[in-house]
Amino acid sequence: MILDLARFIERERPAWEELDRRLARVEADPFARLDLEDVRRLHVLYERAAADLADVRELATEPELRGMLEGLVARAHAEIHTLRTGATRFHPWRWFTRTFPRTLRARAAYLAASLAILAAGALFGGGVLLADGTAKRYLLPFEHLQGHPSDRVAQEEKALTSGRGGHQTFSAQLMTNNIRVSILALALGMTFGAGTLVLLFYNGVIVGAVCADYLAAGEGVFLAGWLLPHGSVEIPAVLIAGQAGLLLGRAMIGWGDRRPMKARVSSVLADLVTLVGGCAVLLAWAGLVESFFSQVHEPVLPYSLKIAVGLAELAGLALFLALAGRAKDARTEAAP
Repeated sequence: MILDLARFIERERPAWEELDRRLARVEADPFARLDLEDVRRLHVLYERAAADLADVRELATEPELRGMLEGLVARAHAEIHTLRTGATRFHPWRWFTRTFPRTLRARAAYLAASLAILAAGALFGGGVLLADGTAKRYLLPFEHLQGHPSDRVAQEEKALTSGRGGHQTFSAQLMTNNIRVSILALALGMTFGAGTLVLLFYNGVIVGAVCADYLAAGEGVFLAGWLLPHGSVEIPAVLIAGQAGLLLGRAMIGWGDRRPMKARVSSVLADLVTLVGGCAVLLAWAGLVESFFSQVHEPVLPYSLKIAVGLAELAGLALFLALAGRAKDARTEAAP
């Protein structure tokens, strides 16, 4: 019970003002990380203000003071009792260089499965085309790939020297196809992984058939110079999308996991978002390389240079995915 209101206000006002300042800082930066002492102090001030409010409510003659304390206590209650443990600022560079490769390695079994399925499709497609050249029309979906490889090589090189375009259209077709494949590879995980498996195998068939067709025609150097610069990043991106789709499919099937499907999918949702986000970054880079580098051939760019760039990209990506984010740093683990 308050016997001397003026003395009560004089004594308690510094605590109210301190609580207001602390709340203002937290509200100004919702992602601010408070240390233990700050949290304790905030809680002490909140409890003190709540006790003061209980005393002031007995005074019918002080509506303004009561309203001020009610607002202060409500703000403090909201900040203290809101789940803030997951409210961390998103750091794109830290996410891509640490969280993404760590997640990929943690789910490496699904990446290995994705690679195995694509490789099986490539062996099948290459074998079928070598056994029956007329199968090209059924195996290769792009008109630019239907003709003889040597004719296309001559046409591409002539178009560059004469200043005529054409390769940009084909490049756009390939980019669109691979982006669509990557999105579908994840989305088809909703079919319990069956659709992802079929899509990976089919695209492996296309890759295998193209490689077999150009190698059989003696155009291996052109093939390497054409595919390596962007394919060294684009194909891994498709594999990672397949990895995400297979992970989703496995969560939906739930072998050995008695939790409800919703709980199983929720438990892998963060990893799915990370894998798809990393895949999108890789596809964006591959698209730029494909548009401005891969489709430029000799005599403008030597094939040896293009092959060297492609191999360097592949080696760099492999090292990045294998090693990035391995350093133990408690702070970065806590705030990815």
